[in-house]
Amino acid sequence: MLAGLMNFLKACWLPSDHYGQTGSDTVGRQDGLLWYKDSGQHMNGDFSMAVVQANNLLEDQSQLESGPLSLLESGPYGTFIGVYDGHGGPETARFVNNHLFQHLKRFATEQKSMSVDVIRKAYQATEEGFLSVVTKQWPIKPQIAAVGSCCLSGVICGGTLYIANLGDSRAVLGRVVKATGEVLAVQLSAEHNASIESVRQELRAAHPDDPHIVVLKHNVWRVKGLIQISRSIGDVYLKRAEFNREPLFVKYRLREPFKRPILSADPAISMHQLQPHDQFLIFASDGLWEHLTNQEAVDLVQKHPHSGIARRLVKTALQEAAKKREMRYSDLKKIDRGVRRHFHDDITVIVVFLDPNLVSRASTVRGPTISVRGGGINIPANTLAPCTTPTELGTT
Repeated sequence: MLAGLMNFLKACWLPSDHYGQTGSDTVGRQDGLLWYKDSGQHMNGDFSMAVVQANNLLEDQSQLESGPLSLLESGPYGTFIGVYDGHGGPETARFVNNHLFQHLKRFATEQKSMSVDVIRKAYQATEEGFLSVVTKQWPIKPQIAAVGSCCLSGVICGGTLYIANLGDSRAVLGRVVKATGEVLAVQLSAEHNASIESVRQELRAAHPDDPHIVVLKHNVWRVKGLIQISRSIGDVYLKRAEFNREPLFVKYRLREPFKRPILSADPAISMHQLQPHDQFLIFASDGLWEHLTNQEAVDLVQKHPHSGIARRLVKTALQEAAKKREMRYSDLKKIDRGVRRHFHDDITVIVVFLDPNLVSRASTVRGPTISVRGGGINIPANTLAPCTTPTELGTT
């Protein structure tokens, strides 16, 4: 009877499959704060995923969807990759993880094809959907107005790669140089971070009457002195003036009301015709790029086996984080979530390998259907994280 009770208790504490946490690698494995799926097959090749948690509540969300990109039998078919780096809490990133791809399929069904317009409409619908959530929850949970997420996605369809981005996650291509055989890193995504001069110029041009639209605070450029990114899903407190007031925490409230949105939800979208010498793609939240350059990440992927490569990239970033703090990697691994945020951010990595024979197939050709979501410590879906300003990250 005691053994039966113990088995029952173990079952109660097993992580939910919703975030891909099981004991086998069919949907991923959990090892402490690290979740990983070493290998899997998508329509255009194989892939590897890994997530390491630093925040008390995992704010990174991610997914890979391969197969139908619409609700039509005729297609299009392909692969969708999403990396959503949340801030202020996990709610927005979770919402994007649950809705962006569904919106994409809906608009692709309407247009019977994949396009820049389909992707832009999917982002817009996701933003509007989260605004509705904030509007409904504002009376009882006003701090949700200060929760947001970066949003990086890629779509591979009929030999074309679409990259869409809000915020500072990054997509990098590994491309072989025919003459030398070396693999060069090619950054595909445009980033929206106030540390970039062109982004500050864009903000000043959009708000010529506001001398404090970007502020250098603690040696870091921030929009209105509050947030580093200039585009996101959520962050409604900087998009709608009616949510920048009591009972929102004072630290988020601006002294003067604003007449136009300060942050944007309009993604930067680019199209690329994939070539036979395009070998792989790395999609990752900024937690990886804080510790590795584009070329360092590409070199690592090129020099090692496909299986487990996302986990290897995460481990290398953690080793660099430990080195910067003059500590051993083995000691860093012992630090629990929450406190871990003092040493590094949540890190999500998805490496997608490109088989030229599969990439060049028409978008009407079917392939394996797969749906994987990056994992973390299982948390109830309605948990609201304690909101933190950028200068307070890691203190919760």
